Amino acid sequence: MTTATRSSRTDRASLTREAILTAAERLFAEHGVFAVSNRQVSEAAGQGNNAAVGYHFGTKTDLVRAIEHKHAIPVEKLREQRVAEITGAAGSATSGTDSTELRDWVCCLVLPLTDHLTALGNPTWYARFAAQVMADPAYHKTVTRDALALPALVKVLEGINRCLPDLPGEVRIQRNIMGRNLLMHTCAEYERALAEGSPLPLTSWRAAASGLIDAIVGLWHAPVTRQV
Repeated sequence: MTTATRSSRTDRASLTREAILTAAERLFAEHGVFAVSNRQVSEAAGQGNNAAVGYHFGTKTDLVRAIEHKHAIPVEKLREQRVAEITGAAGSATSGTDSTELRDWVCCLVLPLTDHLTALGNPTWYARFAAQVMADPAYHKTVTRDALALPALVKVLEGINRCLPDLPGEVRIQRNIMGRNLLMHTCAEYERALAEGSPLPLTSWRAAASGLIDAIVGLWHAPVTRQV
């Protein structure tokens, strides 16, 4: 086999993988992961071979992880840049100390996602895909575990915790869950409205991000009712 032939096969395989990823993301976003079969994904990706998904990705869990990875990497890079701006990282605007402002850290949580969705254009399916995966017990733990291996995201979560030293541990856990769901499900609803051309009170992802940041900061600062 010549080098040119091997290169051509590699290119075709790469195009096939990308077509499958795109088709699966859209179908999972619109119908849920459980409701969509590998056969449906293969057909939507224009593949005559119904085993194409298994050949290129293995299990459905592997496919879900591949879609998440496709988006997590650019989002993580955007988050790294924002974290550097509010920490003592070389070249940052701070004076060698991490920010103690909760809003700064929440911005690092929200804006990388909404900036990524902005860059993708309209329509997008990632926010709806992520919301579906979060609600599916078969995939939630896997994707969450992968997310918590991203250094910049971990640093953001640590930064949020440092800004709330007096918050009880059990309340911290509850609000972390609430904040995560508020972020992803709100983005999913906004993404759906954009894709369907529904009227929106907001005109851009950046406007949506501003409201989300306000809400998540308010959530973390909400009073704690002591149970007797």
